[in-house]
Amino acid sequence: MASQIFSKVKSEGGSSESGGSESGADERGGNNDTFEYFGWVYHLGVNSIGHEYCHLRFLYIRGKYMEMYKRDPRGKYMEMYKRDPRENPGTKPIRRGVINHTLMVEEIGRRRVNHGDLYVLRFYNRLDESKRGEIACASPGEVRKWMEAFDRAKQQADYDLSRGQSARDKLKLESEINLAGHRPRVRRYAHGLKQLIRIGQGPEKLLSQASNLGANSESDVYFEADGADVIEAHEWKCVRTLDGVRIFEDMANKKTGKGVLVKAVGVVEASADTVFEVLLSLDRRRRYEWDTLTGDVELIESLDGHCDVVYGTLDLRKLSWWQSKRDFVFSRRWFHGQDGTYTILHFPTEYKKWPTKSGYRRIKMTACSWEISNISTSSLSPARCLVTLILEIRSKGWIKWKNNEFSKFERTLPFGMLSQVAGLKEYIGANPALTFESSTVVHSKTSGVSMSSNELEDAIGSDEFYDATDGDSSSSDEDDDDDEVSNKQDKKVKLKNVSWAIASLALKKTSAPDTSKELNPNVPPLTLDPSQFHGTMRHGKGEGDSDCWSSPSGSGFMIRGKTYLKDSTKVTGGDPLLKLIAVDWFKVDECITNVALHPKCLVQSEAGKKIPFILIINLEIPAKPNYSLVLYYAADRPVNKNSLLGKFIDGTDSFRDSRFKLIPSIIEGYWMVKRAVGTKACLLGKAVTCKYLRQDNFLEIDVDIGSSSVARGVIGLVLGYVTSLVVDLAILIEAKEEAELPEYILGTVRLNRVKVDSAVPLEG
Repeated sequence: MASQIFSKVKSEGGSSESGGSESGADERGGNNDTFEYFGWVYHLGVNSIGHEYCHLRFLYIRGKYMEMYKRDPRGKYMEMYKRDPRENPGTKPIRRGVINHTLMVEEIGRRRVNHGDLYVLRFYNRLDESKRGEIACASPGEVRKWMEAFDRAKQQADYDLSRGQSARDKLKLESEINLAGHRPRVRRYAHGLKQLIRIGQGPEKLLSQASNLGANSESDVYFEADGADVIEAHEWKCVRTLDGVRIFEDMANKKTGKGVLVKAVGVVEASADTVFEVLLSLDRRRRYEWDTLTGDVELIESLDGHCDVVYGTLDLRKLSWWQSKRDFVFSRRWFHGQDGTYTILHFPTEYKKWPTKSGYRRIKMTACSWEISNISTSSLSPARCLVTLILEIRSKGWIKWKNNEFSKFERTLPFGMLSQVAGLKEYIGANPALTFESSTVVHSKTSGVSMSSNELEDAIGSDEFYDATDGDSSSSDEDDDDDEVSNKQDKKVKLKNVSWAIASLALKKTSAPDTSKELNPNVPPLTLDPSQFHGTMRHGKGEGDSDCWSSPSGSGFMIRGKTYLKDSTKVTGGDPLLKLIAVDWFKVDECITNVALHPKCLVQSEAGKKIPFILIINLEIPAKPNYSLVLYYAADRPVNKNSLLGKFIDGTDSFRDSRFKLIPSIIEGYWMVKRAVGTKACLLGKAVTCKYLRQDNFLEIDVDIGSSSVARGVIGLVLGYVTSLVVDLAILIEAKEEAELPEYILGTVRLNRVKVDSAVPLEG
């Protein structure tokens, strides 16, 4: 499947090309840039008589407005994806509305629709979750680009809110998106149902089948793999090359006396989206061409959009004549990072509902991790990505094999798994058509068209979303708008889509916070002694202590340096600006918010009221029961109102969502948990739902980890190993302007082998 996506930014008074995710109209503030994004998606929903539908639709985002169009049934189907429905005279949108700043967009993963796999985005209003809808794309890469487009539109709405009371009043009168509304007229739909029943076809024929929109598109979009935001302790040494694939051994892990951590790394001439699809595919004919080990696999159960359970068989006589046939069961969990990197984790699992086949013996597969990241390249070059497979082995023949000596290692399962990277590389190289399966098509050019904000509103209008009747289609769940849509565009220009910035070389420098910019230097600093403040979690006394917290320096994290916007250079972090004074570890029946208002909270104490400013991070952890990890960071002086921290404290929720960043790091623990958590920074406001409470001398940020299925999967894995983990977290405000650089660490925390049972109830 494929869809075609275009985006452009039009600036008043000149042209401006859309850059990375850190540029845009609302981020720079005060200008009249108009962001545009449009392309083909699938609209999912339930019609008025209760049947699910999957319709091909053309979405057009312009500023904070969105329109939805139907495809022209009279056009040639294979050429349809190349055309913009708005170019046809008389074409009217079937839906239209405002992308309000309260709109929440959640990536819920892969779903089976009409015998094909689609990747789904769910929309809902943060204030009214009954207002919801879903669209789907052919690849997770497209999903990521649409999420960025909707985020830009939300920022535009937030910018309009900041322009004054008249703009706020006008926005309140404009109707929000409603992608789940049913058409008011059912007679034409029922008439079509009656005709199908007459000829012996069931009502399921009314569902539109998933479509293949041409796979010959050239892609100008590329993600550029960012360097890690954590300084890791791995010491990878290349020990062999196997069919063009490098085999590495982790020398640091070897010193622990446990199994050897190894990885196979290869460059594949295709996009990360394509490789991800090939790895997840269970099509036997496809897997037989590259996977000599686990080609016979089938889906047992799909747990959610990011996790499933797979059954497979092995004929180990291919490796050694005396070994018998084996079968196995493993679960797969996958993530798509904000930098475009895919991670797929394979865990051996027990599944008693699926018995062993006759003549086979159940085997426990080796746990492994796949990582796929796009390689920096020019927009005119073919797509390329780096594929890494990591696993832990305990084979005695490994040492001889890595030294080019004959050993039995080549007849083991780990060797067969390492060889999968070479098989994947050769398979994609031998099938050039796969390199074009990256379905997104984005062209880059600078626009010379200018349009003011008023002209934008006149062109799009403030009409509400509503349904009307379409005379050409009796089987559609949606209808055309009765109003004419004026199109004042004299020129169609296709521009580069948003992509993530890269980090190239990390200089061995330290970014220390400039307290004169962030905190008032004219006020004497207050002495902050953590012993004066008490939380429910104990403050650790040493590195060997457990079930406690401490506050490390920021030297283990990589953050943006002074010249980041020019050369993407990152530097090591310095000491945190704010001091961690206490940590609470609560056990609750339902996730809690507004912890700072609780009468027993540290903020409400006499000592807490004397602190100039306190930042409270409430991490709401979904489990049975639920937990809350509450971090209290204090400033020893008042915050400068005009500083980045001051703008964040008193800014809008949309601004905070776009800047609040967290960097995780697993210092000690199971290596698979480390791969799941990752080493990249995450903009929490874009990944999960964050709520903010600003009062008196504090700002509380309630982070709902359970609002994302991906985050729920990761936190569930972490909780299973939490008593053996040492976790470092760094929080910061992302710098996007040159005046805000270099970045600084706002606060850190180290959680030392936390015991889940040590959480205390939060009493009323």
